[in-house]
Order: sequence, then C-alpha cells, then structure tokens
Amino acid sequence: MVADLTQTTLYRKALGCLVAGVIGDAMGTPTERMHYQDIEKKYGWVADFTGDGTDDTVMRDILCAALVATGGYARIDDWAQAWIENKARFVGEKRSRFFISVLHTVEKLTRGGWLPRHAALGNMASSSSAMCIAPVGIVNACNPRQAALQAYNLASLIHIHDVSFCQDGAAAVAAAVAEACRPAATVDSILAAAVHQIDPVSGREMRERIGEAVDLAATSGSYPAFRQAVYAQGAHFFRPITCDSRETIPLTFAIFRLAGGDVVKCVEYGANFGRDADTIAAMVGGIAGAFRGYDALPAVWRQKAREVMGSEQERLAVELVRTAAARLESETRAQAETAAVLS
Repeated sequence: MVADLTQTTLYRKALGCLVAGVIGDAMGTPTERMHYQDIEKKYGWVADFTGDGTDDTVMRDILCAALVATGGYARIDDWAQAWIENKARFVGEKRSRFFISVLHTVEKLTRGGWLPRHAALGNMASSSSAMCIAPVGIVNACNPRQAALQAYNLASLIHIHDVSFCQDGAAAVAAAVAEACRPAATVDSILAAAVHQIDPVSGREMRERIGEAVDLAATSGSYPAFRQAVYAQGAHFFRPITCDSRETIPLTFAIFRLAGGDVVKCVEYGANFGRDADTIAAMVGGIAGAFRGYDALPAVWRQKAREVMGSEQERLAVELVRTAAARLESETRAQAETAAVLS
C-alpha cells in the first residue's frame, strides 16, 4: 500500500466524488421542487452554493462510517447499526430535510425492534438509497459488478418489494462511481456499467427509463432543449413524488451524458433542473467528481467547500481509499488461495 494515500489517483477521485456530491446537494437545495421556468425568473442561473448539504450528505457520510468500520464489506445489518448509532443526526437540525420513510425506518430500528431486513416494509418510493450510495463505488473502485451487488443489499434497508426499483437506482449509481474510478473510464463506459449492472429482468423498468432519458439527452443537442423536452413530456418522465428514483436516476444519467461528464456542468445542470434538484445534482456531481477528480472542481468551489466543511471530506476520502486498499489486499489473498486449490 502507498504510504501517503493522498498522493494516489484514487484519493483525488474519491475526494472529487465526495466534495462534488456535497456541492451538488447544497447548490440544488434552493431550487428543489421548483419548475425550471420559476428558477430562471427567481435566480437566472444557479452557479453558487451555501451550506453543507442536506439529508443526502448526512446519509452518505453515515454510510461511509459503516463501510470503514467493516473493511468495506458493510451489509444491511451494518448500515442499520450505523443508523442506530447516529440517530441524533437524523432527528437533529436537518430533520425536516429527511424523507418521511427514512424517519419511519429510523424509528422502526431504534424503538420498534424491527429486523433490518423488514424495516423497509411499507416505505414509499424515493431516492434515499441511491442519493447516498456513492461511497460503495469508491470502496469497490474499478469493480462495478461488486459495487452493484453490495448496493442492492444495502438499499434493501430502505426499499424492498413494490419499490425495489429504487434498489436498481442505487446499484446503477454505485456501479457508475466504481467505473468512474477506473483510469480508462469514459462517459460511455460509465453509462454502460450503470445500466449493465441493473438486474436485467427485475430491473427492466429502470433500464428502459435510463435509456429513454439518455437518448433524449443525446438528440436534444443542448441543456435548455433537453430540459424543455423533459418538462413537455412530464407525463412520461415525471412521477407524482419528485424524489421517486424512476424520475431522478434517469435524469441523473441523462445530465451526465449531456454534460460529457464535466463536473461543473453536471452540478449546475442538476441544480438548475428543478424537481428533486438537490438529489439529482448530488448524484450526478458524485459520479462526475469520481470521473474527473477533485482537481476538476473550480478552485473557488474547492476553497468554499473547505471553508464550509473543514477537512471532513478529506478525512472521509482517506478512510475510504484505505478501506479500498485493504479490501483489495484481502481479496488478492483469497484469489491466490483459490488458485492454489485449483492447481
């Protein structure tokens, strides 16, 4: 293992993923649930941010803790335990930012004595698992398949049964981040990895919705044209609940395609789209940040983020990279032992 992990490419990608995700979350907060025309009237073009994010960021950082504590192998029970240990963060000053299903799940785990595998029963559709899943892609860097498999398990803490398509969304984002960490990754390879790792039969709806949105992005030619076209076809692309992952996940990948993976465009396009703007901007920002790396963020964004968040994201990035390295070492040993018994 490299002595100074901050000198590795993976560290710059991990830090880019985390910081761009927080910036997207914060930048999209003022425009959440707005129509894009109302955004234009009130703000013109949103290109700045304040604060340190919402529930998206809080849940993501709790997931980071669970991953680090388990050497990168966190499962549903481990994440549930992290929720119990961090209940104060769910019911603290940002309580109003959490989706009601998440708050209900916290209560089920902490006061109701529910098993983690049962806690999601009755939850509504949302992006609560997908919006915070990016760290799974980091600890599974360059391995989209493993990232998706782990994401499916973790996402079942919030989404199962009739809303299990939300698990598909989480798997797609985790796979995209894992692929984005690969040095030879491209926009096309990231999109392909995300869709390919969704269950082909059970996840057909999510696969098709992503394909339709990405195709529209490719044919629209520009962000304004794409945004206008999506709103014009709102009966198809939108859901009654704006945070439904069948809406946010396809839009996230379409914006990633439209922006060519450029981290600034991804974050700003997400924030200026409206609807569930903070979550879309957080997810697409995290994918683009992992793809382009921390240094692709404008210096003014990096400075402001550090002023707002201190060194917390840097600490998390180091811990996630250390976890990814330790996991790789463990799996390399296991592969060597498998090779030995096959000889």
